Amino acid sequence: MVIKKTDSKPIEKGIGFGVTSGIITTIGMIVGLDSVTHSAKAVIGGIIAIAIADAFSDALGMHVSEETQRQSRLKNIWIATLSTFLSKFIFASMFIVLFLIFEVNAAVNVSIAWGLFVLIVYNYRLAKQENKDPFKIISEHVLIAIVVIVATHYVGHIVELLK
Repeated sequence: MVIKKTDSKPIEKGIGFGVTSGIITTIGMIVGLDSVTHSAKAVIGGIIAIAIADAFSDALGMHVSEETQRQSRLKNIWIATLSTFLSKFIFASMFIVLFLIFEVNAAVNVSIAWGLFVLIVYNYRLAKQENKDPFKIISEHVLIAIVVIVATHYVGHIVELLK
């Protein structure tokens, strides 16, 4: 019996996309909703919506993207799709725990710190694996996350003024 080695690229692609999107999207939504509502229930509801709707949406986007690649096999397409969904769902959902443990203001701050920490660790591992400069990759992705955090914070305050 010959055991074929599984192609790990679709799994890595899906996980990388899911982790990054799950963290940055969820932190942005947390900061934005907190700026408007200051409600743990609203933020938890937003996290659940992201974990379900955005995870399915991103997984479908990955699926379609993989289908456009002529060399992608059907098995690899579904592996990338499933790994995107699961990683996005898991990494978005992990923020719910913080809102169940801490009061809303502390939970927002801990969410930002935790999300940036996970992003840094994941990107460090990725850079080392690919023999790339960790500082460059980490700083690029953390900068994008910070832009999202600042933008959603101020947009949330603008929306609050419209009430």
